[in-house]
Amino acid sequence: MRIALLTYSTKPRGGVVHTLNLAEALARAGAEVTVWTLGRGGDAAFFRAVDPAVRVVVVPFTASDTETVGARILRSIDTLRAVFTPDGYDIVHAQDCISANAVGDCVRTIHHLDDFTTPELARCHERAIRDPYARVCVSAAVAAEVRERYGFTPTVIPNGVEYDRFARAAEPRAAPDRRRWRDRLGRYVLAVGGIEPRKGSIDLLEAFAILGEPGVRLVFAGGETLFDYREYRARFDARAEELGIDVTVLGPVANDELPALVAAATALPFFSVKEGFGLAAMEALAAGIPVVARDLPVLREVFSDAVTYATTPRELAERLRHTLRSDAARRERGRVIARGFDWDSAAAAHLRFYAGVAESDPRRGWAEASTPMVRPG
Repeated sequence: MRIALLTYSTKPRGGVVHTLNLAEALARAGAEVTVWTLGRGGDAAFFRAVDPAVRVVVVPFTASDTETVGARILRSIDTLRAVFTPDGYDIVHAQDCISANAVGDCVRTIHHLDDFTTPELARCHERAIRDPYARVCVSAAVAAEVRERYGFTPTVIPNGVEYDRFARAAEPRAAPDRRRWRDRLGRYVLAVGGIEPRKGSIDLLEAFAILGEPGVRLVFAGGETLFDYREYRARFDARAEELGIDVTVLGPVANDELPALVAAATALPFFSVKEGFGLAAMEALAAGIPVVARDLPVLREVFSDAVTYATTPRELAERLRHTLRSDAARRERGRVIARGFDWDSAAAAHLRFYAGVAESDPRRGWAEASTPMVRPG
């Protein structure tokens, strides 16, 4: 089967990580896979090496400091549309609203639903849900949202996680790598992702102030995004100064260094207001790091009792305080949960899904079937 997977960036965002791991697993299963993306910021390749079995096409995309977010989105769509041709592929699978708008007739993974206020973004988001002829969600909770708001019933195929890569970072032989981060940062709790509204970054800041744990640092890693969150970041910085918190912002961390950074953390707060699956939290569980998450249906579905939950900054601070004292039993439950999600299983489920799509004429109204979340034993 010849498959085109499309994503909007070369940077280490969750949807891009998903695309690359899925592509490599599909190739291991014998599919002929090409990943198409936009090369932002002059990038000619992804943030990490990609298995040579996967063909990669990076479409140049020049930056503009004067461009609005809406204009950048529309230009992203036009740039990818101008070069992509579906000829030669049995399946065209878009992983985000930009690539779905660019390629038109396609399968779409809906990682989560957004509520954009920028008109161009709102229209892009709507078209990328309504126009594809088949839809995948990585959790049943998001699929239920899609069904309630749009009337479609996506197929549910959970993410995988690079379990071995993050578990190895917690092993004794990886102690020097962890020590390097601790020597640099001291004892820290780690937030993975940008400082942005969806990640609940200001709520996390408030919780950390309430926590008031001497000798523990708040660290953020990651951050590349298409959207303009400068106003939110300014409010975050102003609030940090008011609270007297010296936040460490690492920015994007090299792929090879990320597992040790995660494994050296004391805890990972995961206080997003919207998520499709929670890949960064699952990576932390694979490394044996306790997670405190916002109490969202999707996170309850995926993580069950392997993490602790909070709904307010004060509750988050209380749960973090307990977590910092260690909970060996919950750490082991986390490892068990994470071990149950692997990319080869996700690829096999996608291939079964694709086979059904390929045998059907989408213009005759292919009926999507709901697939339940399969929990690890």
